[in-house]
Amino acid sequence: MSLVNLSHVCSHLNNACKARLGLTSIPNSKLHLKLCLALQNDGLISSVVRGGPTPPPVHPILGTPNAIDEVENIEPLTQSNIASRRLWLGLKYWQSEPVLGKLSMVSKPTKRVTIDVAGLRRVIRGERSESVEGIRSPGEALYLSTDKGILEARECVEKKLGGLVLCRIR
Repeated sequence: MSLVNLSHVCSHLNNACKARLGLTSIPNSKLHLKLCLALQNDGLISSVVRGGPTPPPVHPILGTPNAIDEVENIEPLTQSNIASRRLWLGLKYWQSEPVLGKLSMVSKPTKRVTIDVAGLRRVIRGERSESVEGIRSPGEALYLSTDKGILEARECVEKKLGGLVLCRIR
């Protein structure tokens, strides 16, 4: 798991939201895909489509990219083009403000922050636990890498899981 690449993705999404982009792309990796699917599951981004270096066609009515299953004439995945694969993300806006808040990394490549269930309960209540600040506002989210995948902090407490704290959305 490369936290350096994940920090690049976080800063890229921050910049894409500030620039009011409707569609942006990030490098394709398992970690990025799982995080983006967790963001989509929580309603912070509209779509996640795996594709090539060119953007996927946009649905004429919805304005979101079509899923790969619905698109014809896709270049097949080979060993020579695997490095150029991208994840295309549809960003959401509400009243001219981005739904996706500011992303910031909690764990760094030099200092990985793990937390157990008891510490995670304190964080959700708004208290500080070790080096992780509490969640204070309703729109704030904290994403962890656990044995069951990448989950939001509240889901981790429900499932009684701890893990590596990846990033925070304010």
